[in-house]
Amino acid sequence: MKRILAIILLLTGLQTWAQNEALFDRANDAYNDGKYEMAIEDYLAILDEGQHSAELYFNLGNSYYKLNQIAPSIYYYEKALLLRPDDPEIKNNLSYAQNMTLDAIDALPEMGLSRFYKQITHFLSFDQWAYAAVIFMILFVLLYIAFYYFRYSTRKRIAFILSLVCLMFSITSVVFAFIQYNDFKDDMPAIVFADEVRIQSDPNTQGQEVFRLHEGTKVEVLEDFNEYHKIRIADGKTGWLPKESVKLLKDF
Repeated sequence: MKRILAIILLLTGLQTWAQNEALFDRANDAYNDGKYEMAIEDYLAILDEGQHSAELYFNLGNSYYKLNQIAPSIYYYEKALLLRPDDPEIKNNLSYAQNMTLDAIDALPEMGLSRFYKQITHFLSFDQWAYAAVIFMILFVLLYIAFYYFRYSTRKRIAFILSLVCLMFSITSVVFAFIQYNDFKDDMPAIVFADEVRIQSDPNTQGQEVFRLHEGTKVEVLEDFNEYHKIRIADGKTGWLPKESVKLLKDF
């Protein structure tokens, strides 16, 4: 019975995958024909099936960009970048879309030590640091085995030193992976979807206006209270806005 159920689930999964592949190809054809709304409809249908990928989000961003819909295009480019942070094509198209936004926000300059720390820990993503830790640990084991079997003292000394270096790199990679993972988990970016939204000093209708933002601007969600998000923008300013005016990027 379990075997039959497993076969049914496998066949269902293959059928769903085939349908999504057909939808993706049809959406690409619609995009190439300039039928961007039809392409978006098919791409979103794939998302509704629980499937997502950097390619899918990237194509959605392109489709919305062609329709001059700023917020959705930036939103999906940013989601694609979360899955593929080093992709130059995604970064390039995202910068084009960001040039269409109304808000010009200068990012806070980072101090030397803080910038150096981020450059080191963010050199790789947390999963890449984890892979590096595994590779260095394997090298450590192999070099330690070589140290055990080498007969000549010079080779034993070199193998021992290199094994310790690999062990140190492995531990460092684990630490960096942990730091990166915590940073990723605590980071809650969102994109403003409202044409214009008042950022208030308090999370209620009586809050004083602090500044305004427009569609497509990226914000960092710091906390929630009732129907409001407390957000921070790139220049360090903070305030409250209604939850429905933004969409969180990490809603996979």
